[in-house]
Amino acid sequence: MKTKIFSGLYLIFLFTISLFAQDANKLLKEVDDNLMPSSYESYRKLINEEPDGSKKEFTFYTVKKGNDKIAMLYLTPASEKGRSTLRLGDNMWLYIPSVNRPIRITSLQSVIGGVFNNADIMQLEYSVEYDALYGDETEKEYILNLKAKNKTVTYDKLKMWVSKADKILRKVEAYSASGMLIKTLEFKDDKNFGGGLTRPATIETYSPLYKGYRSLMIYQAIKKRQFADEIFTQSYMGRLGDIRK
Repeated sequence: MKTKIFSGLYLIFLFTISLFAQDANKLLKEVDDNLMPSSYESYRKLINEEPDGSKKEFTFYTVKKGNDKIAMLYLTPASEKGRSTLRLGDNMWLYIPSVNRPIRITSLQSVIGGVFNNADIMQLEYSVEYDALYGDETEKEYILNLKAKNKTVTYDKLKMWVSKADKILRKVEAYSASGMLIKTLEFKDDKNFGGGLTRPATIETYSPLYKGYRSLMIYQAIKKRQFADEIFTQSYMGRLGDIRK
């Protein structure tokens, strides 16, 4: 009898855990939807600040389609103008006009330096790469614990703070498989971008591995737009500027 009762309680426990996981992943998808349309174009400024106070700024035009295609064109500075990057799932390439061919890059690299790496700059939806479970919560925020779905994902674990009122992302801590904190990303300065999208315009990141360094990503414009698959190919990287309106 005791064995049957224990088995029954264990099954109830597993069922409850399953429901919590489903609910957490549903919230994670809401977070994605509140950050970006499924297909869009955007203009962003990225600022890298160094310990000596010096800064370097970049401006990008970015296009995304679905949950696995994103391409980015460098607009400034003049020394970088015409470069582009492409991400298809876990694969990434950099196109340099003077080389005139795509070069394979990795998610952990940073083609522009600073604290943001290539995966941060060409971010796919969190719900595509991670499974979520509820952690603790504060009075105003849910806290999600995210685990990478496979070993190709840049960060093994994420801890994510989401506002209860509007399901908008507020902070992410990225961890290695060993549990070491790699970086923190803070989402701030909510802005109405039109088309029903209100989200943080600024993402600030810093890392215990890069003391004194800070990087900012500032969204200047975001707009829903549909694109042909041809745009997200290596052969199109040198012509990405043709689609700007």
